[in-house]
Amino acid sequence: MTADQNLVPLRATHVAPVVFGAGAAIGVLGGMIGLGGAEFRLPLLISLFGFAALSAVILNKAMSLVVVLVALPARLAAVPAAEIAARWPVAVNLLAGSLLGAWAGASWAVRMRSATLYKVLAALMVLMAAALVVTHTTTLDTLALPLWAQIPAGVAAGFGIGVVAAIMGVAGGELLIPTIVLLFGEDIKTAGSLSLLVSLPTMLVAFARYSRDGSFAVLSTNLRFTAVMAAGSIAGAVLGGLLLGTFPDEVLIPLLAVILLLSAIKLARHD
Repeated sequence: MTADQNLVPLRATHVAPVVFGAGAAIGVLGGMIGLGGAEFRLPLLISLFGFAALSAVILNKAMSLVVVLVALPARLAAVPAAEIAARWPVAVNLLAGSLLGAWAGASWAVRMRSATLYKVLAALMVLMAAALVVTHTTTLDTLALPLWAQIPAGVAAGFGIGVVAAIMGVAGGELLIPTIVLLFGEDIKTAGSLSLLVSLPTMLVAFARYSRDGSFAVLSTNLRFTAVMAAGSIAGAVLGGLLLGTFPDEVLIPLLAVILLLSAIKLARHD
C-alpha cells in the first residue's frame, strides 16, 4: 500500500442515525432497480463521510458482501436452487476469470497513489452509469456465440468484472447480469441469481488480497460504522424492492445515471 493512502477517515465520528439513513437511501435506490446500490455508496463514503479512496473501497466491499449474503437466500426463494444449480457451467465459466480479476484488481488498488485511484474510480463510475442505462433501457439479446468462442469470452468478461468489482468494492451485478444475458442467453431473473453466486466468491478473493496489506485496519477501526450502514443498506434494499415499479424506468434510470456521472466528476476532481 502506498504511503499516501491514509486509512483514517477525515471525520473521526459519525452519528449513527445519519449513517443508517445514508445506507438506507442507497439501499432504496439499489432496490428499486434490483441492485445492491454499492456504486452509489462509494462516492458517499468519500464525499459525505470523508474516507480516503482505498478505505472507502474496502468499507464498500464489506457492506456489499453483507448485502449479497442477505440477498442470496431471497433470490433462491424466487428462483429455485435446482434451476440455478443446473446452470453451474455459466458460473464456473465466469468465475474462471473473475477470481483472477478480483485478485489483480485488489493488487492494483493497494499499489495506486490516492490521486490515481480517485481518477480510476471516477472512470469506473462512468462505466457503471453506461451499464445501468444499457441494461435497463434496451432489450438484451444473446450473442449466440459458438462454444469455442463463448468460453474464452466468459473468462475474459469475468476477469474484467472481477477487476472492476475489486477496485470499486462492489458486487459487480451491474456488469454480471447483462454479461450473463448476452453471452449465455439466460433471462434477467436467472441472471440476477447467477450473478450473486459469482459475486460472492469473487468478493472473498478480493478480501483475501486486501487482507495481505494494512488495508483491513479501516474495518477494525470502523466496525460500528460499517455495521450500521450495512443494516441501513439492507433495510433500504427491502423498501426499494417494495417500491419497484413505483417510478417509471424512463425517469428513474436517467436520474440515477446522472447521479453517477456527477459523482464521477467530483471524484475526478478530488484532491
